[in-house]
Amino acid sequence: MAPVSPGEEMYALVERLYPLCRSITGDGVRATLDVVGDHLPLDVHEVPTGTQVLDWTVPQEWNIRDAYIADASGRRVVDFAESSLHVLGYSVPVSATLPLSELRAHLHTLPEHPSWVPYRTSYYRPDWGFCLAQETLDAMPDGLYEVRIDSTLADGHLTYAEHVVPGQVADEVIVSAHVCHPSLANDNLAGIAVATFLARALAERTPWYTYRFLFAPGTIGAITWLARNAERVRRGAVRHGLVLACAGDRGQLTYKRSRRGDAGIDRVLRHVLDTSERPYRITEFTPYGYDERQFCSPGFDLGVGSLSRTPYAGYPEYHTSADDLDFVSPEAMADTLAVCREAFSVLDRDRRYVNLSPYGEPQLGRRGLYDALGGRSDAKQAQLALLWVLNLSDGEHGLLDIAERSGLPFDTVAAAADALCDAGLIKA
Repeated sequence: MAPVSPGEEMYALVERLYPLCRSITGDGVRATLDVVGDHLPLDVHEVPTGTQVLDWTVPQEWNIRDAYIADASGRRVVDFAESSLHVLGYSVPVSATLPLSELRAHLHTLPEHPSWVPYRTSYYRPDWGFCLAQETLDAMPDGLYEVRIDSTLADGHLTYAEHVVPGQVADEVIVSAHVCHPSLANDNLAGIAVATFLARALAERTPWYTYRFLFAPGTIGAITWLARNAERVRRGAVRHGLVLACAGDRGQLTYKRSRRGDAGIDRVLRHVLDTSERPYRITEFTPYGYDERQFCSPGFDLGVGSLSRTPYAGYPEYHTSADDLDFVSPEAMADTLAVCREAFSVLDRDRRYVNLSPYGEPQLGRRGLYDALGGRSDAKQAQLALLWVLNLSDGEHGLLDIAERSGLPFDTVAAAADALCDAGLIKA
């Protein structure tokens, strides 16, 4: 058999997760984390209902076993067993027989896309409902329908998980993916898959930073994590961060800056995307979107950006049944993963150095530095990088500063710094 590529492995993980009914709490989240746990060791946290987390309270736990709308013959015209999108998220239990005229108030469709099923929720207001294709609704004659939602809304827990890749220093980089959406392949599952395989890739080496991967329900999960880690965050334990979402569609990459706009992660992603041959967009921070808005809330103001392909609400399939397994591709997820790996490689190697021979240019030839570059195809660039690193190694400029100012590739600048360190001409 041909070896399986990382993109194909990530796609297989998305396929496995796709049928599960996820929400902001409940067994669907636990089942999702169990699957991710087959790839990564996870530290799973359960936070009880009623726990105060910043300005929020952990809600009751929601679980669902079955739901349907059946016509007079007993045929299920809408069936939760066919898709977890068919039920309004957090629906309270219902068992009733209703005329279609009364049932319509609880039905959600997309008239502009009559074959698609929308994704809708009612997390913090007790309600119930069904989501269905407009063409299904159009085919339902007037009459009585049996309506059943076999769900529970009771005191329980909010569940989230962490995976830590230890680094050479305790300073942390957070990578966050939300785990609260049901059968949506791009908005939810592709981000989970890329985060999972990114963690595995980082563990193959010992990174400089410690990387903390957070798999949590959107909004309330990030708020809960921040509430439980507020003191660590305020002490500066988190240096950088990245939220991954919508990571598998065929659109171009989009990076959304942190609230600061010039945080380390902002500069790194701009540099990596700028020097690649990929089409991309960089957008400014807005307090709307995914959990970057929690990490970037003014009290924390962390340097956390967001990486996606087509961003949230930027494609017609967003939050509909058309965000399915055909909407994402192994190639797109592999490309997102490659950019993340390159970005964190730059982040890990971006150091400031001090020139130990700052008076005049040191003689590089007698130290063998020019000779060592003789066989390289980019020898002229490499020689120029030596000079740039020597000149800007004043304790104030990092390697990314030097790469940006010189216009040289970061890898070339980092290789020059390594060579100069080995020769005793600079030190970190």
